[in-house]
Amino acid sequence: MKIARISLGLLTALLLFSSCKTADSLSYSTTSPSSYKSEAPADRMILYSASMILEADIPDTAIARIDHLSKMYKGYITEISETSIYLRVPNASLDEVMAAVGTLGKVIREQKSGRDVSDEYTDLGIRLENAQKARQRYLELLEKAANVEEALLVEKELERLNGTIDQLTGRMKGLEEREAYSSLAVTVKERKKPGLLGYAGLGLYHSVKWLFVRN
Repeated sequence: MKIARISLGLLTALLLFSSCKTADSLSYSTTSPSSYKSEAPADRMILYSASMILEADIPDTAIARIDHLSKMYKGYITEISETSIYLRVPNASLDEVMAAVGTLGKVIREQKSGRDVSDEYTDLGIRLENAQKARQRYLELLEKAANVEEALLVEKELERLNGTIDQLTGRMKGLEEREAYSSLAVTVKERKKPGLLGYAGLGLYHSVKWLFVRN
């Protein structure tokens, strides 16, 4: 009984020590996404997104050509319909892809924006490193557990830490993916054609214009 109390007390002390030391840790693990390091990155992490609205004679044909463009530039489609398409393309090719899409019809509107997630990514890296170090300490404590009760306490904490590590790793990889591939949303509207009165008006306009030019 006395031995059990001593081992439980030792376990508690080690857990407290582990928690305190984990909170002070600021370095990055080599197992983090993209081998994240403690030094601040030289470049900021910017996520770019863009949207375009086009007018084309045959919208579904324009959509098919945009689909083909995405493959040419080693991108991929996330959603597609008869009048809209959402794609992701390598960040370095975004401007070039937008210029190519603009040749498929009349550009009504286009916009491009970027979101700086450098601080968010750095914070996630710190939290991931701390969680990984805490997990390693709990694994060491598990080997020293004196009885089943202590082992269960440590295993419960390990389960929580594993979930946290998976979540943080997923979020960091998601940001890396979105940095590498920019998103582009394109909506294609059918070009409005003039009716009979419209064609008559155009004919009158060109006739009057011809008379002025001739005189």
